[in-house]
Order: sequence, then C-alpha cells, then structure tokens
Amino acid sequence: MQTINKTANQSDAKIVETIEETGSKLAEVRTAIGDVIFGQQEVVDLALTAILSGGHALLVGLPGLAKTKLVETFANVLGLAEMRIQFTPDLMPADIVGSEVLEEAKDGKRSFRFIKGPVFCQLLMADEINRASPRTQSALLQAMQEHHVTVAGQRYDLPEPFHVLATQNPLEQEGTYPLPEAQLDRFVLQIDVPYPDLESERKMLFATTGTVDEASKRVLSAGELVAAQKLIRQIPVGESVVDAVLKLVRSARPDPDAEEFVRQNIAWGPSPRASQALMLGVRARALMDGRLAPSVDDVIALAKPVLNHRMALTFAARADGITLDDVIARLTSNLG
Repeated sequence: MQTINKTANQSDAKIVETIEETGSKLAEVRTAIGDVIFGQQEVVDLALTAILSGGHALLVGLPGLAKTKLVETFANVLGLAEMRIQFTPDLMPADIVGSEVLEEAKDGKRSFRFIKGPVFCQLLMADEINRASPRTQSALLQAMQEHHVTVAGQRYDLPEPFHVLATQNPLEQEGTYPLPEAQLDRFVLQIDVPYPDLESERKMLFATTGTVDEASKRVLSAGELVAAQKLIRQIPVGESVVDAVLKLVRSARPDPDAEEFVRQNIAWGPSPRASQALMLGVRARALMDGRLAPSVDDVIALAKPVLNHRMALTFAARADGITLDDVIARLTSNLG
C-alpha cells in the first residue's frame, strides 16, 4: 500500500515502537477521564482527538451534561494549566487577552505593564461562547488561530500547547451572537453532547451525591502531549484514506459539477480546512487505538464532527425537513 508523509526523522521500527507506547499511554488517559465522566465516551474520544490534532473543539449540549467537568478533567489528566471564561454580552476583549496598566515607580517614573488575561493558559474553557459580542469573539479568534495576541501593538505569545474547548447551548438563542463562519471553521470538531444512558446516570448519581468526590489522576504532562501531537503528523496515511478524505470534502461543495442532491440541499460547503482536520483527526483516532495507520472507517466516523459546522443547508432543504445529518450520511455512504 502506498503511503504519504513518511517520517525522515525516525526508522520504521522506532516509529512503530513509539506509536505503541503512545497508544498505551492514551488508553490510560481515556480510562482516567472515564472514571470521572460517565456515559460520554464518544464525547471524550472526540475531544481528545481534537486536542491530539493540535486544534480546538466546540461542545454543543444542554446545561448539566458535565461539559465544564469534562474540561477540568482533561486539564488534570493531561497536565495542562486550565482557565475558564464565562462569556456574557458585556465581556470585553481586554477581559480575555489582558490589558496594560499605568504604574508609578518609587522614583516617580511612570510606565505601562501588561497584565495577562485568562487566555494565557494551555487549556481554555470558553463557556457559552456565543453569548459574547462579535468584537470579543474576534479577540479570541486571533488567539485560536495565531496562538498569540496583540495589545497596544505588542505581540504576546500564548503558552504551548494552547487549546480551546468552547461550549454552546443549542436551545437558548435569545441574547446570543451566532459565531461567524470564519470562527466556526477554526474549530477542528463540533461535538454534540447527548444525555447519558440509564446506567451511566445511575452511576453518576451515587458518585456525585456521596461524601467522596472522585478526582482524576494525571497521566500525561504538557511536554508528552506535545510529543504525541508531533507523532501524529508522522503517522503514514494510505492513498485510499487520502482519496476518501478528498472525495468526502469535495463532494460536500455545491459546485456546478456536483450531484443534483448536493446542489439542491447545500448552500455552502466545507473549505480545505475540513480536509486538514480530517487528515489529522484520522491519524489521532488511529493512535488512540494503537493502530499504525488510519482507515476509511476513521474518515466515516469523523465525518459528522468535522463537517457539521462547516456546511449550511438551503432554505428548500430546511423546508423539506432535511437535516445536515441526512446530508452527511448520504455523502459518507458513497465512501463504502
């Protein structure tokens, strides 16, 4: 099988050994998170996939589904410095990135000193991100994309690694500012957070209403996470997987030569960032499972979280009751 992106830094045997060791460590990470977060294994796996891919994730779910607890647990298990911002309409950019203050020294000299905002962390929880104004969202957008902020013409680099796990309530839209397409595209994955199943909710009841609060244990350090992120970019990808990624993303665009179903139901489709997200995501998914290379099944599994926020339906499609899930299912069925 032909592969792309073979590493020139390590021998094949060394790559295999490193993948197996990292896969075993990531299995411990998933177990440690699962000991605290009940009934959300797919959500955990997708969030971990986004972080291993070096990107950000948007968690969409109703209140009370442990989204905040999930981010806190990720920070503890992965050894990351974590901060949380509760987004509100009156939140200003300076409340996120920081600001300069004028200080006077003992000798009477005055100077400005930059006080860093909460964005200077390794894992940022942006709670209810769509409640902030577009001006504030744009400040976060620069941090997400560029990994630095600019205040008074001065550049300040963010810590490494830097990831944003943002949350959004899918129901309450009054008083919110929908995220622009440019910012949505910066999220590697959109992760839908469902209700837990019966047994998981039963287990949660006893774990959270007793006298002992289960605490997560640290499994990785920030340095080890960065090493895993670099390893992912060295994992070989078969030509069949590359073809599946390109076919899926390109088939979701309503171009003149696209099939009639796509032209009638999709208003606008995914950009090349979707292809990049899929390429990194399938590698991360393979690494988490301890596999040496991704498969087409990984592409199908990640199609919805990668494409869901990068596409829009036409008015006619919405009127006919067609959903994005229907469209994505139709597109993935062609990958068989």
